[in-house]
Amino acid sequence: MKIALITENSQAAKNCIIEEALTSTVEPMGHEVVNYGMYTPEDKAHLTYPMVGLLTGILLNSKAVDFVVTGCGTGSGSMLAANAMPGVFCGLVIDPTDAFLFAQINDGNAVAMPYAKGFGWAGELNLQDCYRKLFEGESGVGYPKERAAVMAENRGVLADLKAASCKDMLTVLKSVDQDLLKTAISGDRFEEHFYPASKDEQISAYLKSL
Repeated sequence: MKIALITENSQAAKNCIIEEALTSTVEPMGHEVVNYGMYTPEDKAHLTYPMVGLLTGILLNSKAVDFVVTGCGTGSGSMLAANAMPGVFCGLVIDPTDAFLFAQINDGNAVAMPYAKGFGWAGELNLQDCYRKLFEGESGVGYPKERAAVMAENRGVLADLKAASCKDMLTVLKSVDQDLLKTAISGDRFEEHFYPASKDEQISAYLKSL
């Protein structure tokens, strides 16, 4: 699995801590981490949480990545922004139990985490435990397992609901504030990471045209 890490501007100073916790946990499992920044508070591209949502939508709908790990001070803003995008199912994960239940019941493709609220001494250990519960096993198995079929059915209903209520990603990209979009994709390594990995030529072509 290819996992993108996106860090919102208020928590940019913690990007290296988050990346280390994520890579040290999931790379031994065979997953790949791609860090889309922000890398430091001094980055030229300042990703607000609405931009984080937009970037999450771009990465998942283009199939450049399979999963997105993001967050902000509380995690709530990034979660709301991500869930505003078509095809994105983002959960708020605060502790390992949240991570396990989200993976097994909701089987989404993104998580948002709080990197300020409640993040203190040994905060990186909580991150590692969360990532372990998210990525160590098969997702969508269900919990309790005897309700797996019902949970899978509800995920399908939710996916249909989302498809009916959202525009496609290309339409979103053409409709949003273009300055907002340009900033969201202006990270130092966006071009390097995104274009070789994107599997949607229309999304790639539109972004290149900006």
